Amino acid sequence: MNSMNDTGVVAGSASGQASHTRRLRGLAGTGFIATLAAMVATTLAAALAQAVGVDFEVPDGGETIPLSGFAVVTGFFSVVGIVIAVALLRWSARPAERFVWTAVSLTAISLIPPLLSGANTATTTALLGLHLVPATVMISTLARSLRTRTD
Repeated sequence: MNSMNDTGVVAGSASGQASHTRRLRGLAGTGFIATLAAMVATTLAAALAQAVGVDFEVPDGGETIPLSGFAVVTGFFSVVGIVIAVALLRWSARPAERFVWTAVSLTAISLIPPLLSGANTATTTALLGLHLVPATVMISTLARSLRTRTD
């Protein structure tokens, strides 16, 4: 009779771990799709800003930010957001709430460099908006995904 209980415990534990792994992979998959969407949205928004005359020239070095630069930076920091979300799903009792607070705080901090860049008003305004585009995509998608995986 003890062997039956031991088998039940082991099977329950294995299926629990498989379920947990599935939740983490599902969150990561959703995050990577959202990353692609954020990269496209940000790059399109930057192209639109360029089309209406924003030059994206930053005085430090006098270089113009290329459209590909927006995609790369968006992709990198979106992946950082996915890692934070996965870690919170793994180790936090309230991952969605903690993720939103963390991501909104990091987004607010990310608005400081454009304000200090010394770029013209149009470039600064566009850069601030371009920080909010991927933040909106990633925060809403990952927070929703975290909520569905913890309910």
